[in-house]
Amino acid sequence: MQALLAQIAPAPAEPAANAARAAEVVAAHPEADLIVSPELFLSGYNLARARETAVNLDGPELARVRAAAQAAGTSVIVGEWRGAAVANAVACIDERGELAAVCRKLCLSGSEANVFEAGVELVIAELGGRRVGPLICFDIEFPETARALAAAGADLLVTAAANMEPFFGDHVIASRARALDNRLPHLYVNRTGSERGLEFVGGTCALAADGTVVAEVEGRGEAELRTEVAAPGMDDERIDYLAQVPRELQVRTRTTTRGASR
Repeated sequence: MQALLAQIAPAPAEPAANAARAAEVVAAHPEADLIVSPELFLSGYNLARARETAVNLDGPELARVRAAAQAAGTSVIVGEWRGAAVANAVACIDERGELAAVCRKLCLSGSEANVFEAGVELVIAELGGRRVGPLICFDIEFPETARALAAAGADLLVTAAANMEPFFGDHVIASRARALDNRLPHLYVNRTGSERGLEFVGGTCALAADGTVVAEVEGRGEAELRTEVAAPGMDDERIDYLAQVPRELQVRTRTTTRGASR
């Protein structure tokens, strides 16, 4: 699979303009099997205007991106927030321009919880011939999310992020760890630029199933990273984590009587 990871900055609170740009990126790269944009690319990251800038699944913004995907024969994952119940989500669009899945962010960071309706389930979408497990930003800081996708049969993790200062290092570690934990390749796409005093840190990269970096964007500026997606799994069965992880872990708490001898 050929993937294009778009480390780009949205125009704040301009969904129509951002949809047009996303469509332009897709049209310019018909050779890609999958194109991924950052978290909340269609709307920008402005929690105060979330309801105002939310896009509907049947609205003109996603329709434009879907039409571009169909024309190029390319699958697309685009970050958006949507609907009457505002949700931080990614739309997964297949190469026919069909909406294959919508994944809402499960793990809401800080004041996001006051604005968004959290997701209640993970999804796996068939995109570009792969079983893709999408995650959104803070979701990758919890091992359980990626593990659940891997256990359910995902063979590629894809994270759309809007990670900002001072959290660059958190995602450097988490993105590699989620690949290594599950022996799955991982495409991590983060935005760049600034918005409402927030500085977004880039760091877009493609990771192999052992957590090593296959390709990455140097610096925080806008860039398009082309990469061949690595295969899932490892040749060494001794480190097949999914086959070896205990399904149920029992934890016993031991207490010591004060003053008792050892």
